[in-house]
Amino acid sequence: MHITRAAGRATLRLGAVALAGALLAACGSGSSDSSQSPGKNGKVTLTVDLFGTFGFKEAGLYDEYQKLHPNVTIKESSTENEADYWKALQTRLAGGGGLADVQGIEVGRVPSVTQLQADKFEDLNAFGAEALKNDYSEAKWAGMATPDGRTLGLGTDVGPEAICYRADLFEKAGLPTDRDELAKKWADWDGYLELGKRYQAKAGAKSHWMDSVGSLYSLIIGQQKERYYDASGKLIYQDNQAVKSAWDTSVKAAQDGLSAKLAQWTPAWNQAFSSGSFATIGCPAWMLGYIKGQAGAAGTGKWDVAPLPGGTAGNWGGSYLSIPKGSQHAKEAYALIKWLTAAPQQEKLFKKQGSFPSNVGAIEAVKDVKDAYFGNAPIGEIFGKAAETSPVQVMGVHDNDVNVQITNALGEVERKGTSGATAWSHAEKGIENAVG
Repeated sequence: MHITRAAGRATLRLGAVALAGALLAACGSGSSDSSQSPGKNGKVTLTVDLFGTFGFKEAGLYDEYQKLHPNVTIKESSTENEADYWKALQTRLAGGGGLADVQGIEVGRVPSVTQLQADKFEDLNAFGAEALKNDYSEAKWAGMATPDGRTLGLGTDVGPEAICYRADLFEKAGLPTDRDELAKKWADWDGYLELGKRYQAKAGAKSHWMDSVGSLYSLIIGQQKERYYDASGKLIYQDNQAVKSAWDTSVKAAQDGLSAKLAQWTPAWNQAFSSGSFATIGCPAWMLGYIKGQAGAAGTGKWDVAPLPGGTAGNWGGSYLSIPKGSQHAKEAYALIKWLTAAPQQEKLFKKQGSFPSNVGAIEAVKDVKDAYFGNAPIGEIFGKAAETSPVQVMGVHDNDVNVQITNALGEVERKGTSGATAWSHAEKGIENAVG
């Protein structure tokens, strides 16, 4: 899942899988690697440290791999909040201890890894990763490539965006529930917010249109090619009109009372997936699995999915699997991440968890997938089209840090009633402290 100095600000263009037809026709690696024997010298325990819900355990992939390799035991640890995970990872990288054999890297952290910390991760080309290059979209593969040609991670999912909504709550409020009709009514963000006002007028104080305005902001800004940095690596968020527009729209939504004021990744937010405290949420593909986990079986058929407002899709999230230097089982760890990111496994993850593939063979395989939990929504089609129209984003070494400070400031607006101008000044100060 999922949720990114001054030296070396050459910017990396990371994509959300804008694939041409030729790429879609390409083949994934497809190999189960069942002939490999990672632990030839005895039993091996591989540690995997992640954030959020990658879905490997939930989809049964660890169990499957361990059956194929009975001398391998996989132990996963996970931190729910990516910002907390990243802070802990930085501490361990600096100290050289406590690192797992496999570490997850969120897409917004990639420039920091490739530009500032490349010497702390294994070059996967030494294990044969270069042969996998054509299995991925060009943008996804380039993401974890260094200027000197090293490959520091293999891509898991990407985060093409949509809107997930509670069809049952829409019906109670007298709103249309058909996903195609909704897509027309919220063809732009003004339409989405206007529908929200209609919902709020009927739903009362116990349920709100959206979970948080931070979520709204992330959706809108995810549609932009340039956000916080330009192609030269210059920090431009203060002068970028796209950032200002997304901020202003989010502040207005808070002031109009459309938000449930729930900080994401908190226990209250988790509970709200089943309680009905909000009716819509920004929904990158990985959010499907998160909703299932939080709403449980009782949520089956209540949730649905519709395309994102705004005419173009955006990208929110996506990750890589990397091997830090110092791993005692780097060869075995590479065999595991190669298998986890191969087309058959990425296909299973999407069908089970909603994690949209970055492996082009898997993308082709899931194009017709529907999800009964979400009202039989054609999720393969919805997220496939979103991936094709998502911009190839310009990212900088502190991309995630900037985004966290802005969304934190929006939290002040909705939860404390802070004015937009004051909250923005707080965001600027936080960014200054984070960037240095």
